[in-house]
Order: sequence, then C-alpha cells, then structure tokens
Amino acid sequence: MSEMAVKISKVDNKKLLEELNIAFAEEWLAYYQYWMGARVAAGITRPAVVKEFEEHASEELEHAGLLAKRIIELGGTPLINPDSWKKYALCKYDEPSDPCVGKLLEQNLVSERCAVVRYQKICEMTEGKDYLTFHMSRHILQDEVEHEQEIEDFILDLNHKCDFGK
Repeated sequence: MSEMAVKISKVDNKKLLEELNIAFAEEWLAYYQYWMGARVAAGITRPAVVKEFEEHASEELEHAGLLAKRIIELGGTPLINPDSWKKYALCKYDEPSDPCVGKLLEQNLVSERCAVVRYQKICEMTEGKDYLTFHMSRHILQDEVEHEQEIEDFILDLNHKCDFGK
C-alpha cells in the first residue's frame, strides 16, 4: 500500500475501492467475453469481427491490470477469486451461446455501454479529489467509448443494405 496514495486522496477510500473492484471484475468478464467471442464467432464478417474482438480483449485485460495496481496502491485487495467476479460485476457476462457475429456484437455493445457508465461514475467520484485514479479511469473511459463506437459501426455495416445499379 502506498501511504501517500491514500493520504492525498480526498475520496471515501472504502467506496472507491468497492467501485474499483466492481470495475476490475467487469474487466475480467469483458476480457473473457471478447476472447471467447473471437473463438466461436461465425458469419461472413467473422475475420474482421474476430480481429476487433481480440484487440478489445487485449485492452480489457490491460484495464484489469491498471485497476489491480491502483486498488493495491490504495490499500485494497483486488478480487482474487474468479468466482467473485460474477457476484460483484454489475455489467454482466453474456455467454456467446449464439455464435452469429450480429448477436455477439449486440452482447458486447450492451457490455460496453455499461462500462462507459461505470467509468463515468468513477471519474465523477474522483475528479479533483484523486488525480491518479481520475486519470486512470478517464483513460479507460476513452477506450470504452471507442469500443462502443467500433461495435456500433460493425452493427451498422451488418444492417446496411446497398442497392447497386439503381
């Protein structure tokens, strides 16, 4: 634990650690959702979607690492048992039981929108009170907004019908 990290933060440490652990659990579930989706995806746009899912999975794993580091710096313990991730996460894991890329994209869009809300909340909680956590959460928020936009673009492309020759 970093004594100064706790001392300079003007946020309720217990509430902040709770929010960070919720986000930590959600990042692990998001990582797995993307990783597994990349393995089972089926459909004509599969190659492009798999590439995007693998990129997003890598970024979600990076986010989990950032959160774990910050939780420890603030004197907490990241959720160390994977069984607890589903219990704590408010953004739920949606198993990819339908491998259709359209369905997988829809599932991940819901998860990304939930993540945007989570990091907006952490940013609001820490802005001007805990600069390190604020900047970390702002960085992750930016990634999550980009993920949402990329998934929305894929969905729009899938639903777009072209009338050539008219």
